[in-house]
Amino acid sequence: MKEVFTDKAPAAVGPYSQGIVGGNVLYISGQLPINPQTGELITDIKAAARQALKNIIAIAETVSSKDKIVRTTVYIKNISDFSLVNEVYAEIFTDTKPSRVCVGVDALPKGAPLEIEAIAIIE
Repeated sequence: MKEVFTDKAPAAVGPYSQGIVGGNVLYISGQLPINPQTGELITDIKAAARQALKNIIAIAETVSSKDKIVRTTVYIKNISDFSLVNEVYAEIFTDTKPSRVCVGVDALPKGAPLEIEAIAIIE
């Protein structure tokens, strides 16, 4: 296994890696909507989704690319925001659309409105 890190995404908020490479697969840890330059937690749901996905892509690009993301899981505090997250998802993933799961949750670290994790293939 190999740990990946980029300063273009927020540092881990606990004892885990931004991502781990195992074979030809990159497992990207859940990304909160934190701006890596300012440390600001973004709470507007569309801006939050955009930032979390931007963080995912930055990590993916350390060893792969956005187009190689094959799966995401979205954890969302307010499931009624699902359609707004979908709008952003469609803006970001225009060509290759990864498979996805969306799960409604009661709470997330730092009071974030959502968290997104991903899996990418390395070729």
